[in-house]
Amino acid sequence: MIRYSLECADGHCFESWFPSSASYEDQRARGFVTCPQCGSSAVEKAIMAPAVARTDRPERPDPRPEPPLAGDRPASGDGTAAPPLAMAAHPEAELRELLRQVREHVVKSSDYVGDAFADLARKMHDGEIEHRSIYGEASPEEVKALKEDEVEIFPLPILPEERN
Repeated sequence: MIRYSLECADGHCFESWFPSSASYEDQRARGFVTCPQCGSSAVEKAIMAPAVARTDRPERPDPRPEPPLAGDRPASGDGTAAPPLAMAAHPEAELRELLRQVREHVVKSSDYVGDAFADLARKMHDGEIEHRSIYGEASPEEVKALKEDEVEIFPLPILPEERN
């Protein structure tokens, strides 16, 4: 793993870890490396001083505080545990939570119909069967045909953790 000090075009500095320098370059080129403060993908490596061990003097402790571990959450002002630190920028975290809520609502209030989705959606649109909330699977060709016929369909949001 490699830790890079990064800086966005607006001058916000932050750090991030990557499996390799090639991984960093690939993610940056695809726009996946973004500033946690402003969301900009115009990110470059900042100048870093390498940590080189010296043998001519005793090692000094790092003055930076240790980041909290996953289960270690400091107490907030009212004595309750503070929420965990977010890895994503605040607006992105809010968007992810909203997408999660939308997805949960659709799944809880609809019937899963699997591969029959396109056929059932078309029959409901044409008035052949009673309307109800459904979700399921459809090929890109089926989705295109439904859209062309003005059948009202919407994709379920895919959450980032589902792709990891």
